[in-house]
Amino acid sequence: MKARKAFGLTAMALLLALPSFAGGKGQIQDFFSDAAHKVKATSNPVEKREILTGSVETMSTALGIIQSLPLISKEDVAGITRVKSTLQEKRDELAGTNGYTRVPDDKLNAFADYVVQDMEQADQVVTISLVTLLLIVILIVLIAK
Repeated sequence: MKARKAFGLTAMALLLALPSFAGGKGQIQDFFSDAAHKVKATSNPVEKREILTGSVETMSTALGIIQSLPLISKEDVAGITRVKSTLQEKRDELAGTNGYTRVPDDKLNAFADYVVQDMEQADQVVTISLVTLLLIVILIVLIAK
């Protein structure tokens, strides 16, 4: 009876994990999509740049916290490192540092769309476990508030 109960609980957990995984990815994409909408909603280039910088820094901070946790697998750490590198490149492009040309004020809307698309593509290439993904989503919510 105990084995049957354990099997049932394991099967239920796996079935519930699939929608949670998809939802977690969607929430991260929504985070950057919301930032892009905010950028397009304002006409002030300084505010646009602050919104973009803030969203990239929030995600980088969340990833850094998760990456430093001892429970995170080596594969997740490698995936997080790749995403953090991508985010650092976006930050450098936005500010015009580390050899990048600063994104012109009139191109900030397009840059916001570019960040969203790039993160969606990174989401398909980088594999992060369900637990790590959910921790990232929770930290983003906490940091962004």
